Amino acid sequence: MTAEIITVGDEILIGQIVDTNSSFIAKELDKIGIAVHQITAVEDERNHILSTLEAAHQRADVVIITGGLGPTKDDLTKDCLCEYFDDELVLNEEVLSHIKLLFEKYIDTPFSELNRQQAFLPASADVLFNRYGTAAGMWFEKEGKVYVSLPGVPFEMKALMEEQVLPKLQESFKRPFIVHKTVITYGMGESSLAEKLEFWEENLPDYIKLAYLPNLGKVRLRLTGRGTNLEQLEDTINKLVTSLHSIIGEIIVGYEDENSIEVQIGHLLASEGRSLATAESFTGGRIGSLLASPPGASNYYKGTVVSYATSVKQDVLEIPEKLIQKHSVVSSQVAEAMARNVKRIFKTDFAISTTGNAGPTKGDSEEEIGTVFIGIATPAGVYSKKFVLGNHREKVIGKAVNKSMELLLEEVFKNSEKAG
Repeated sequence: MTAEIITVGDEILIGQIVDTNSSFIAKELDKIGIAVHQITAVEDERNHILSTLEAAHQRADVVIITGGLGPTKDDLTKDCLCEYFDDELVLNEEVLSHIKLLFEKYIDTPFSELNRQQAFLPASADVLFNRYGTAAGMWFEKEGKVYVSLPGVPFEMKALMEEQVLPKLQESFKRPFIVHKTVITYGMGESSLAEKLEFWEENLPDYIKLAYLPNLGKVRLRLTGRGTNLEQLEDTINKLVTSLHSIIGEIIVGYEDENSIEVQIGHLLASEGRSLATAESFTGGRIGSLLASPPGASNYYKGTVVSYATSVKQDVLEIPEKLIQKHSVVSSQVAEAMARNVKRIFKTDFAISTTGNAGPTKGDSEEEIGTVFIGIATPAGVYSKKFVLGNHREKVIGKAVNKSMELLLEEVFKNSEKAG
């Protein structure tokens, strides 16, 4: 069973906003066994909307449309749906009462005729009542296909999807099961990983697919199974993941549907009452932001010093000026001093530091752009590692963040009681 998502709005096409609605809808449909085969963004223009609806009818069983349901003249979705379904707008008194109530209680502008027009809906549509906004959702059926029109405001759309659309789709259609399992690996590139898994991949069952999802130093391996027997799908995928561990177990750090790497680090630290601090230069606090994101992170993560400027390294992290002059700010010596000193300042068991040239200029160092040093301070000592991560600024920063998390997990585990 297939679906297509259509987002309506010039603001998406000119890059003014990011289309997060399609991502949410696609994930939710996938959970109930409906595979999204296409996502289309269209401008607020009658012919474009109508031709996209017709094309979607040929491709999909379910069409979800978001956007274009506001009160202004550029919101054309409702009129286009009337034309497409040879329908007419009629006043829905319940929706009108709801809109008036919202204006009375929450909206600090007068109720107008434009707002009243939002209560006019296609006569053939099943109305999806929007308790959070003035634009109602609509459900249509045509030649065995379902069309759902939803407001573009994300929290309104999400509520309608979860409370009305998904349950109704589940009641209306018999769907296959879709099972995903995403294995997260660190420390091996996509091509090397593919070579190592070539034989394993060639012997996957026909109903299981593998996708490589690389991202700046880490690769996610997503296994997807489709079929009518849920138990068989889950059992097969679990066995395949077990066999993956026998091939590349040393680089597997977790699963996307379970614990992220920052959560794993947190669990290890919290379970043994240990703590962590960070000192970042060119990564600008991104490592600290990741480590602070899990609930309860304050139990083990004590804080960071973002020492972007050389003066901050000297004044706050107390890196000796002579050390910097001798080795430069981008060096193993400075990375180790940053980690050692932030560990001492915050009185933690572990610390990690970053210093490097992300570009586009070299800054206070003669090291080539892309050169990065990561320092690690543990209860057993301090060391650093050098990496050359390319010449694109965001790529260098992203890879350094991922590599830092990989090294940190390795060291926290190595120094934990669980390691034996």
